[in-house]
Amino acid sequence: MAESEPLLSRVRGGRGRDCPAGVPSCRSVQVGPGPAARWGLCFDQAVVFIEDAIQYRSINHRMDARSMWLYRWYYSGTSQWILSFIIFLILSLAFIETPSSFTSTSDVRYRAEPWNPPCGLTEGVEGLCLLAFAADLSVKSYLVGWAQFRKSLWLLAYLVVLVASFLDWMVSLGLVCQEPLRLRRLLRPFFLLQNSSMMKKTLKCIRWSLPEMASVVLLLALHLCIFTMFGMLLFTGEKQDDRQDRERLTYFRNLPEALTSLLVLLTTANNPDVMVPAYSKNRAYAIFFIAFTLIGSLFLMNLLTAIIYNQFRGYLLKSFQASLFRRRLGTRAAYEVLSSTSGGAGVRVQDLLQVLRRVQVDGTRKQAVMERVRSHGSGLVSADEFQKLFNEFDKRVTKEHPPPPEYRSPFLQTAQFLFGHRYFDYLGNLIVFMNLVSICVFLAIDADILPRDRDDFILGIFNCVFVLYYLAEMLLKVFALGLLGYLSYPSNAFDGLLTIVLLVLETSTLAVYGFPHQGWKPEMKGLLSLWDMVRLANMLIVFRFLRIIPSMKLMAVVASTILDLIRNMRAFGGILVVVYYVFAIIGLNLFRGVIVAPPGNGSLGPDNGSAPCGSYEQLEYWANNFDDFAAALITLWNVMVVNNWQVFLDAYQRFSGPWSKVYFVLWWLLSSVIWVNLFLALILENFLHKWDRRGHLHSLSGDLEASYEINTVDLLFREVLEEPTEEELMEKLKHHPHLQLCR
Repeated sequence: MAESEPLLSRVRGGRGRDCPAGVPSCRSVQVGPGPAARWGLCFDQAVVFIEDAIQYRSINHRMDARSMWLYRWYYSGTSQWILSFIIFLILSLAFIETPSSFTSTSDVRYRAEPWNPPCGLTEGVEGLCLLAFAADLSVKSYLVGWAQFRKSLWLLAYLVVLVASFLDWMVSLGLVCQEPLRLRRLLRPFFLLQNSSMMKKTLKCIRWSLPEMASVVLLLALHLCIFTMFGMLLFTGEKQDDRQDRERLTYFRNLPEALTSLLVLLTTANNPDVMVPAYSKNRAYAIFFIAFTLIGSLFLMNLLTAIIYNQFRGYLLKSFQASLFRRRLGTRAAYEVLSSTSGGAGVRVQDLLQVLRRVQVDGTRKQAVMERVRSHGSGLVSADEFQKLFNEFDKRVTKEHPPPPEYRSPFLQTAQFLFGHRYFDYLGNLIVFMNLVSICVFLAIDADILPRDRDDFILGIFNCVFVLYYLAEMLLKVFALGLLGYLSYPSNAFDGLLTIVLLVLETSTLAVYGFPHQGWKPEMKGLLSLWDMVRLANMLIVFRFLRIIPSMKLMAVVASTILDLIRNMRAFGGILVVVYYVFAIIGLNLFRGVIVAPPGNGSLGPDNGSAPCGSYEQLEYWANNFDDFAAALITLWNVMVVNNWQVFLDAYQRFSGPWSKVYFVLWWLLSSVIWVNLFLALILENFLHKWDRRGHLHSLSGDLEASYEINTVDLLFREVLEEPTEEELMEKLKHHPHLQLCR
């Protein structure tokens, strides 16, 4: 399909900053039968540019009418949701494919034979997903054009991954699903990566930070090797006559074992086990282990954290600087397009309002921007004013609560003031605390008493009183705030739901067992009696106590940091999902079936003396294996936590060979060292940003959802980013591959 003529042209082959006479402009470009089509094209381009700016997307794509329709459809919520679902579907196939994870347990001693899908079932679903990705690549390639496609490494990699996946898929069908290795399973996480600009940005920052990380990792390796040689010299020259020497030499009997022992000690997972045998022989040996831990764990590992934070933050700043430039470029392109319809002096307010009505964005923020536009009156909007208008999209709009009901009676007005006051909330928090204390006291008292011997009379009375108070509190708040006003606060909606659940359970308990009396013992019926359900529901009331957080400013900073991290962890979480997925597939191919159930009754008890203390068998870690995808994920999680990860190193060394240590050490480096430190860097940046703004925390007395304007990771660095100049923006616009602008 041929593109339309350039919107604002310059003489071909010229450098020109100025448009020569006679060059077509937006008003005269031949794109349709009449002025309506020409103006419609201008407005369509402005809408697309504004949407690109809001989403930090590149504007280097086709700008003719049909391409823009396809572009907006592709980035619509429905299309992106479908694409996300297809990505989720193809990643989820790993749980269903042979070996499937459809068993109640992964323990090799008790696991039943899993159901495996017939050949062609998962392959058919995967084929449809690959066709969808092929269509996705085709649309993206068409929209950016062939020249941009050849320059985009991500699109070229997308093509290579799709071709490789299709070839491997056809091999699977040709071998009737009996192939020993499916390479395309390792490529599936790429579909998740390429669909997220934030994940690409994060991955690029990690790649840029790797040289600095590698320098500290090499320093750690040097530290490990030096102390390994020292340890071999210290602990292999002793006589091995007594039991203490033999036990001590289990950690340093050869170079690989000594290296492994100190590597695990670097994570403190085997401390003080690795030190105790030598320390029991001579207390001076403790100096060796303390020096190793001080230098390695407390100095070098924390130095690595500092370097990762500093370098990653620097590269992340560069990446966000590019994102800010894309946003400013998109808004400036929209301004240039709209201003051309009014002779270049500015943008008419009515034109901007018409464009904003068609922009696909959150309705609340759109209304806020449109109100700002209307406040300009009927004049023209300048370039600076146009740019500032779109800063409103960065702000989290404060939720407005419905007005409270109006009462004429002075008595009702006084009651409304009292029950709507924050001190009434404080009283509710105090009652919740008393409820919590009473439940904890009775749980402690009844811990050593059999259920049939308990007398629940007093606790039954307390629960009746607390439930009645919660009901009265809910009704009084509804009276003071109105039903809609009451439900507009999420904390009140949660309290109300819990109160209704408690009321239903308490009423059912009283109807079945009667009122509490001496010797009152509700019977157990099913898994939990009604009485137990009431006590469990009471525990949920504890969450009401979290409402004290907004009134404590310093605590609110911590709480808001956590909430913002949860909202903005998709990119970092996505990177972790990719790494987990790839390592789980690799582990599945390397270690599937190496853990075999023990003979006999399938259990090696700790007291039968058949397994060394602290070993995989003695600890009964049989459920931690790589026999299916779900089990592999849990095993990798347990290794990432590094608690007792030396047990996995030892077990898989014995069951599969010493090379297995390479796999687990690489996983430890990527997950526990690099990713956890990157996560820590994000936490620090988020918290320090809010800590520096603590002077503006006067609004924290309200709900958490209405307290902050910063709502994306990009905005964390906005205050330290440099605004692009007008010359930079215009120079970039002049080199737009599908839209030529002139001044």
